[in-house]
Amino acid sequence: MHPALAWCISVLTLCLGLGSSSVLAASDAQSILAASDAVRNPSKSFAVTVSLIEYRSAKQTDNNTLMVYSKADAASGQYRSLLRFVAPQRDANKLMLKSGNDLWFFDPASLASIRLSPQQRLLGQASNGDVVTVNLAKDYTAELQGEEDLTDGERVMRHCYKLGLAAASPDVTYHRVEMWIETTSSRPVKARFFAESGHLLKTAYYRKFQPQLGRERPTEVVIIDGLDPAWVTVMRYSDYAWRDVPESWLQRDYLPRFKPE
Repeated sequence: MHPALAWCISVLTLCLGLGSSSVLAASDAQSILAASDAVRNPSKSFAVTVSLIEYRSAKQTDNNTLMVYSKADAASGQYRSLLRFVAPQRDANKLMLKSGNDLWFFDPASLASIRLSPQQRLLGQASNGDVVTVNLAKDYTAELQGEEDLTDGERVMRHCYKLGLAAASPDVTYHRVEMWIETTSSRPVKARFFAESGHLLKTAYYRKFQPQLGRERPTEVVIIDGLDPAWVTVMRYSDYAWRDVPESWLQRDYLPRFKPE
């Protein structure tokens, strides 16, 4: 074979190999993210109680409690959720509905439903989009950025994949996310959430993993403000239960007729 031809074949083979590696890396990153989603979210329709507690300089300043009913959409794989406010009393029985990337708030006092932004704050550092059930692998394109040893929210060292997540559509909660996922368990360990400007909005630590609905899941997320580390919001998950969520509950028109159980 002519030396020049052999050289061309070698270069072409290398380029094809690099291209295949890039595709494989992207596929692996998306799979790692999907495995982490499966740790956070049960595979079937379920209900869970979410308590949010806001702290400023280690002093509790606010709190609320919601009942969340979630059901995966067969077509998209993304969750649809109905959220009922339980406490405080002034908010009791108000509702939020997430269907696709649409988010609606319903107040039974006024019988009005208002469209919300997932970026809007619900309490402290917790936004509307933080409380509804979300499969990140459906909303973000993941890139594997390496592996790192990281101290988790309970001061235990974890060996993690570091993923960079880019929003796949403009209506998701965050423009960009950095996420650390333990290599051996697929547990989410830490995430940093960024605005489109590049500003760090918040940092979250996933902790207090407990057996819930078939596997170990985080039952607490600690969210720290991107500018003021003394401003902290804790999200606690309790009372997990398998629950058949009626299709009617996930329709905006049904919200005025919804009755709490």
